[in-house]
Amino acid sequence: MKIKDFSVSCRQVTQSTVDRLVVDFVCESLQPFTIVELPTFKNLICTMQPSCTVMSRPTVKLRIEEAAAKIKKNIIAEMAKVNYIGTTTDCWTARQRSYIGVTAHWIDEPTLERRSASIAFRRLKGSHTFDLLAGTLVDIHSEYGISEKIVRTTTDSGSNFIKAFRVYGEQSQQELIDAEADSAEAVTLDDENDAEGFEVQDTSSIFNANSGLEYHLPKHQRCACHLLNLVATVDASKAEDSSEVFKKLSRSTFAKCQALYNKTSRSAISAEIVQEECKLQFIQPNHTRWNSVYNAAERVMRILKEQGEASLRNVCAAFKIKMLNPAEVSYLSEYCIVMKPVSMALNILQSETNTQMGWLLPTIYLLDSKLKKMEASVKVCLSLIHALQRGLQKRFGEFMEDPELISAAILLPKFKTSWTDKAHIIGAGMDYILHRLDAMKDTQENESQHVSDEDDFFSSIKTVSSTRASELDGYLACASEEMELLHSFPLVKKLSLKLNTPLPASAACERLFSCAGQLFTPRRARLDSTNFENQLIVKLNNKFKM
Repeated sequence: MKIKDFSVSCRQVTQSTVDRLVVDFVCESLQPFTIVELPTFKNLICTMQPSCTVMSRPTVKLRIEEAAAKIKKNIIAEMAKVNYIGTTTDCWTARQRSYIGVTAHWIDEPTLERRSASIAFRRLKGSHTFDLLAGTLVDIHSEYGISEKIVRTTTDSGSNFIKAFRVYGEQSQQELIDAEADSAEAVTLDDENDAEGFEVQDTSSIFNANSGLEYHLPKHQRCACHLLNLVATVDASKAEDSSEVFKKLSRSTFAKCQALYNKTSRSAISAEIVQEECKLQFIQPNHTRWNSVYNAAERVMRILKEQGEASLRNVCAAFKIKMLNPAEVSYLSEYCIVMKPVSMALNILQSETNTQMGWLLPTIYLLDSKLKKMEASVKVCLSLIHALQRGLQKRFGEFMEDPELISAAILLPKFKTSWTDKAHIIGAGMDYILHRLDAMKDTQENESQHVSDEDDFFSSIKTVSSTRASELDGYLACASEEMELLHSFPLVKKLSLKLNTPLPASAACERLFSCAGQLFTPRRARLDSTNFENQLIVKLNNKFKM
């Protein structure tokens, strides 16, 4: 409830209304009500309703703690109903403090809708080493009782997160094969050494060695949006190395555009000139998010298209900046055309409610296909297309061969097997699915099998062909692209939920940090870390207040 809601009828204000108002203002308002302002708020309440009092600072903190505890309990109860959970995590620093945020995501089995919750925002002290991150994540997973349910955890490509999951996380099938090969080679070398004689080893090094068993983390997933951002910036910049013409046009065009951005953002008078001439304002790029660079370039082209070249020329003359020449305008137009599919892919993958893990590979394959089709039509930006293609192969080449990610796409009715024409890719996914479906079928039959059937040694043969025919083939034969199709195929549905529960990007965790920045203002820099976490949990998990 806001002040305007009860100020109209102040006679009806009760003590419970005032108490609820304080907690709501602290945790839920976009411009947070700070506890420092409680004296002013107290005067307002006392004037409106002298019989009411405003709770003290410790009481506000206690009420928030109780609300957060109730929400946590509801979240734990909700997650106890599902079998598979995906999480995202990242680190955030503000006001000389460091925090780790964790969000949880799952798919409601009856409705097949995505559910999400912000479950932790913990203070980190000391260096963000891989073992500190691993220990904190394990504690959070244990607190919510989801350690065995997490399918994958999505993070950015930070070296500390990568090492934490490499040391303590689940190994992929290929990593296990490589480890077995290394182990076999080591055994062979040991046998050769034994033949020559005994080798003396330092026992202290054995006891001090990290066995990797101290913590247990789930499988790791690198954020697809972070990787695409690297493709669009680091890898795209390498196009200048292969074409001198592209290099000159790129640098001169963006230098003039940057001058326009700077002039507009630093002066109110300049912004008024742009508004009068162009009817739109220029967008100042934020280099931590590549999408803003594309959006800024696209805005310039939109002004040229809608208002004409004269409007931009008048702005450049007023700012005493050189106008874009025809070659630079042509380059900027091609740049926007080439980069538009990359921007669209970023927007698709960073979605939280409608995107599943199975969207990752179809999006990347379709992006690569769109870039190939542009090769025949572009003139100046051909080297940019090639640089982007090399970047996609470099950043996503491992993902394109991952059977789990391939299977996740196949088990989404929207895509099935239509997203690529590479037979070996679809074949790898189909083999993985068939193997998993047969294992799930055998598990179900073993649980329901009677004692009298235990003597039938060959009973499992009867189930293999039926599993493949009735489940996977029936699912692929249906023309429907609606998620409700999965309800007709129980085993396919169960496997699809497991593979598609995680998110391909960690954008949900970044949204958590955005909300944290609104609460953690300079006037609240002394806010206790536990109270800070409780306020965020109450603010971001309204749907679990029931």
